[in-house]
Amino acid sequence: MTPQTILVYVGLDLVGDGLMKLPFVRVLKANWPQAKITWCAGKGASVYAGSLRQLVAGLIDETLENAGFGSRLGDIFARPLGGRRFDLVLDTQRRFSTSLAVRRVCHRRFVSGAASFLLSDGRPAARTKPRAMLDQMLQLIEAAGGDPALATPPLALPADATQAAASLLPPGPTYVGLAPGAGNRAKCWPFENYCAVAKALGDAVPVFILGPDEKDWIAAASSVPKARLPLQEAAARGIPASPTLTIALAQRLSASLANDSGGGHMLAAGDRPLVSLFGPTDPAKFAPRARHLTVLRAQTFGGIDMAAIPIDAVVAALQSSMASAGPR
Repeated sequence: MTPQTILVYVGLDLVGDGLMKLPFVRVLKANWPQAKITWCAGKGASVYAGSLRQLVAGLIDETLENAGFGSRLGDIFARPLGGRRFDLVLDTQRRFSTSLAVRRVCHRRFVSGAASFLLSDGRPAARTKPRAMLDQMLQLIEAAGGDPALATPPLALPADATQAAASLLPPGPTYVGLAPGAGNRAKCWPFENYCAVAKALGDAVPVFILGPDEKDWIAAASSVPKARLPLQEAAARGIPASPTLTIALAQRLSASLANDSGGGHMLAAGDRPLVSLFGPTDPAKFAPRARHLTVLRAQTFGGIDMAAIPIDAVVAALQSSMASAGPR
């Protein structure tokens, strides 16, 4: 069966969730490009209807928020979504009682990883639960008869974002992205190390991606020779900062360096090589899905603290990534 209508059930999506799930959305659409895809947040809101809506244009056809099922025992006996019917329902969560409720959506085929796919109409070759959330979601595509490794086209970003990115990083130089922030500063490699890497890039232009929580680094980043701070320049021009703009900027980079952070997932979405730094968190669970990803862990260098990762190892990894980069 080739599904023409697909429902994807999630509990809710915050910004970080939406960025981590974006590769799944792309693979899903690549497998069934003609299908109408409905994204359903049963227990809350979804950024795919809000701040990340532009990123999923052409990938998700409809987003339902606060759909109101999946939390209560009585949902097991109800018929959700007014009895709407879908060819394929993918349940991305694994709570058994919630899966029983999601299975009540009218469908031809239902796929869920709950209880090792006990309720599912299809199963992957290996029923072991992957550690990474993204791999768990891609396993659903395999169970539904798709190819979880299918190559995906670049994101179709809106013209205003790509035009703004081109004006902020005009053609000519080789740009290298540096995203030193993270929601938890314990996940940040020392900022002075990022500056040292920037100064070791030779002819390449360092591009610092600094969000609103990294204002204290703006002055130091600005003092690095040739450095560009496109998000701050955008603010000065009255261009709204957004995840879409950051991804558009990422598409113009030869390679990037980031911590385990939302910024790292945005840079990965630009489909350029990425060096990702990890210390207290586990890359097996949280590493972004980049087309060419290099992970450096503090544990490899004898510690857990991010500062254990040496500058020369990062420079070497970034230079290797730049050499592997295809044409922009």
